[in-house]
Amino acid sequence: MFGTFTKKIRAKLFCTMLLGYTGLCNAHDAGTVMDSSGTVAAFTGYALVTCFDNGNGPADHLLASVKDLSRAQDGLLVNLQIIKGNRATSTTDPVSGDANFSPEVKIHGGNGTYLLLVNKTKAGARSFAVSYHCITADNRHTGTDIEVQQFE
Repeated sequence: MFGTFTKKIRAKLFCTMLLGYTGLCNAHDAGTVMDSSGTVAAFTGYALVTCFDNGNGPADHLLASVKDLSRAQDGLLVNLQIIKGNRATSTTDPVSGDANFSPEVKIHGGNGTYLLLVNKTKAGARSFAVSYHCITADNRHTGTDIEVQQFE
């Protein structure tokens, strides 16, 4: 029980540090700067998103998108991938800094844990935001938790 509590506190602290505003993490949007030194082309963020029935019904799928908040730089884009079981999908924000998210992608995997990855196409610092939501079959938001595993 203490381990679960600690994981939830770490996730909240991570979101608070990244955004400076806890409310955004509760809304299932999170973001930060990826590779602030701008030298790591293979920089990858890796998180586990868990979907569960919070009283609104069991999850049908995880819906996610990514937004590159940085100024446009030729050939430098931010990507997002979702993996669950033997299924995977991805999306890329095609226009940096335009205030629009990438096209939404989803994986129909029901309740359980989904792997969410964020990376970029070449070296360079990128400010970004990810939106992630567990959704029921009748299109209602249901239980969604996130635990960051890697950010390097």
